[in-house]
Amino acid sequence: MRTIDENMTDEIFDQDPYVFEFEGAVTSVNGNEVILDSTAFYPGGGGQVCDTGTISGHNVTEVFRKGDDIIHVIPGHNLKVGSLVWGSVDWDRRYDLMMGHTAEHLLFGSLRKNFPELGIVKIFISPENKYVVVDRDVSWEVIREAVKRVNEVISENVSIRKVTMQRDDPELENVRVDLDKVKADDVTVIEIGDADSAACSGIHVMETEELGAICVDRKVSAGKDGIAIHFKIGWDAINTSTELGSKCIEVSEKLGSKPEDILNAADNIRDQTESLKKSVKVLLTAALKAIPAESVNGVNVHCGSFPTADNKIFMDACEQYRAAGSVAIIISSGTSSSAFISSGSAKVDCGTVLKNALAKFEGRGGGKKEFAQGGIPDPRNADALLEDLFKSVKKALS
Repeated sequence: MRTIDENMTDEIFDQDPYVFEFEGAVTSVNGNEVILDSTAFYPGGGGQVCDTGTISGHNVTEVFRKGDDIIHVIPGHNLKVGSLVWGSVDWDRRYDLMMGHTAEHLLFGSLRKNFPELGIVKIFISPENKYVVVDRDVSWEVIREAVKRVNEVISENVSIRKVTMQRDDPELENVRVDLDKVKADDVTVIEIGDADSAACSGIHVMETEELGAICVDRKVSAGKDGIAIHFKIGWDAINTSTELGSKCIEVSEKLGSKPEDILNAADNIRDQTESLKKSVKVLLTAALKAIPAESVNGVNVHCGSFPTADNKIFMDACEQYRAAGSVAIIISSGTSSSAFISSGSAKVDCGTVLKNALAKFEGRGGGKKEFAQGGIPDPRNADALLEDLFKSVKKALS
């Protein structure tokens, strides 16, 4: 007969993350939440999401720690305390997460070698997304060098060791660790040759060659936290690198440059675009100041349509016309159309006029009596919107 220890769960995943099937006994049941005396289900941690799988044929949708307990969420189960169960972790998912977590260690460790002051804010490892948030922007040159180094370490098939160190061990100076976040006296450290050494209680692969390859496919703002560097591993990394490389070559051909010169070509296009934007702004500002007026009962009404640009240019023009006692109706169009209306006459309520007009074209917007703005999704209705606004203003001034 199996002896059940209700006070402690045997954490198989910590002993051997390659074990994904196991036998256990139920020690506690609280609705959909089940506790076992032994489990291979990793409850998540260090930015890595939890395992999923089945227990005695029932789907395990979530696993998490609650104090000293590991909770298995099993909707609709019929398990009882004392029941012997057979657990099966979704291995493909588990292995992907193990590889992703190990790759994150290597990537950040390599980034730090070229950018020592770089700090880590957050890690997220799931089947769908894998990224590390760092506290400042990192150039693509630094990222390329880091990825190159990681792939070298992968090809060298470096062994990965999990060791335990005391928090007063002087060797911890060589480890990436925030002791303020470590509650125990023992510190679990993941060592990957001389590539990286970091405190971590997560689960990892045994050798770097298991990762296959790594690539960084994008970096995006993470708001106040910093920059999120997204990466892929294994065949996903190889396929993504191949696809992006092919697109890079295709873009270079369209730009009339060699692939190795594509960055210079992009810089030239950027500079030319900025120059054109400045020229367009000057010309557009002049055109907005010279919109022809139609007098309606002594009030000048200025109507005009223009290509899309910075909204501030149109808002400034509207304010100038309003300050002069006139009414301005301006439409700007690109992939959609925006409308701006201002009035220096008390007879015209811009907010009401614009709201009524936008409703006819599935648009949205609003504002106050003196000024309002909004937009419509279909730029083909821009002229009709302008005409409708002018008719409403004319009626208000009559």
